[in-house]
Amino acid sequence: MDDIQKNLLQQVAGLHEVPAGAYNIRANGESVGRATTAHIDIVTKEDRQGIDIIIKPGTKNESIHIPVVLSQSGLTEMVYNDFYVGDDCDVTIVAGCGIHNGGDEESKHDGIHAFYVGKNSHIKYVEKHYGSGDGRGKRIMNPQTIVELDEGSFMEMETVQIRGVDSTKRTTNAKLGDRARLIITERLMTHGSQRAESFFQVDLDGADSSANLISRSVAKEDSYQLFVSKMNGNNRCAAHSECDAIIMDNARISAIPEVTANHLDAALIHEAAIGKIAGEQITKLMTLGLTEEEAEAQIVNGFLK
Repeated sequence: MDDIQKNLLQQVAGLHEVPAGAYNIRANGESVGRATTAHIDIVTKEDRQGIDIIIKPGTKNESIHIPVVLSQSGLTEMVYNDFYVGDDCDVTIVAGCGIHNGGDEESKHDGIHAFYVGKNSHIKYVEKHYGSGDGRGKRIMNPQTIVELDEGSFMEMETVQIRGVDSTKRTTNAKLGDRARLIITERLMTHGSQRAESFFQVDLDGADSSANLISRSVAKEDSYQLFVSKMNGNNRCAAHSECDAIIMDNARISAIPEVTANHLDAALIHEAAIGKIAGEQITKLMTLGLTEEEAEAQIVNGFLK
């Protein structure tokens, strides 16, 4: 891998060297490195681009890295990755996509990640998106995530997009079984003329299932953000959806939370708040010696943590 690809890999997956555990690294449409373990297998799909990740029952304290980097302008790809997680597992999965576009053609990565999580398993899933390059070609990413949680399973999902992606549509659909739990945390910042759309739908089908969705976003300059969340309580369950956004300059933000109770004991809450940075916050930081720009940056960074 060249220096540009290595920098992208560090940005989206925190990798400075070959990771421990199972991994599959994809660069410019091809697999450039792969490793499996005694408990985790990675198999190339035969019918389309992508891989199957098979995690054996009882696998604990292991990690899987599956980052994608693109540094070739004009490259477009669609990848399907399926995760089959056995019962009683506890693993961390680190994904993410980085695109460097120094040319005039559009570069695009679309990915569908499907998780089929067995009983009483715990999955932590981290997905980061990053763009760089001074070319006029756009950097586009459209990730889709499908989650099916079996009885007693728990998934923590963290998605981050802070820099350089011109257009993105992020779609997440989840179905929860009995006593399954799902926590999703989204952090997002747009600037320039960037556009970011996030769509979430969670079906709480199981008794005593629960979900918590939290989105923190900042829209700067002429960018646009759309946040849509749908929580369907189909059994005795509890769910909470929260979208907090800071709007700056000439940006636009739309937040559309929706909750539907289809059961007497479905307890559902949604919250949405959009506003500018309070002037007194900036003034207070400026009294400590920061410039107005530094104070603004400090507030934004703290909000997105």
